[in-house]
Amino acid sequence: MDTITESESESERVVFVTEDGVPTGETGPKLESHHGETRLHLAFSCYVLRRSDQALLITQRALDKKVWPGVWTNSVCGHPAPGEPLPDAVRRRAAYEIGLPELRDLECVLPKYRYRTPPFQGIVENEFCPVFVAWADRDPEPNSAEVGDWRWISWPDYVQLLEGTGVNVSYWAKDQYAQLKGKKPFSSLGR
Repeated sequence: MDTITESESESERVVFVTEDGVPTGETGPKLESHHGETRLHLAFSCYVLRRSDQALLITQRALDKKVWPGVWTNSVCGHPAPGEPLPDAVRRRAAYEIGLPELRDLECVLPKYRYRTPPFQGIVENEFCPVFVAWADRDPEPNSAEVGDWRWISWPDYVQLLEGTGVNVSYWAKDQYAQLKGKKPFSSLGR
């Protein structure tokens, strides 16, 4: 199976899916597929935790990204290539975006998560987006084209960030929190 490389990102394609997350067999160019009437497509989110202190890696999307620039969010998000298994896509994007190619104990914690955002600068996200958690043993080495800033943060501090009003946080991070807070390992972090 061939998957796209990051040097081919201009031709990267999203996989359109049914309401249940089943691929329809149709794909579309990634950037052109995100607009005011974005079709439901496959994506993923991943939360990377540091083993030594159980801190969460959060990232700020680069300011020149077309979609959701400058917002703080979970560790890494992305779209699988057509036919690419989701765990492989998570590892590929983690290596490319945050310079963490060796995620440990990658696990899908919300396999059926989906969301649709209100418009943000003319773009609506409409994604069937399984959510993963993984562990890392070192600091990230982010790609500046993808990540403007990053930090390790305790789970209680992350919750405060999500509930606060002074920081621009992604819609999906806030929305995912409601389902993640009761799931392991998140339910035991910061106790």
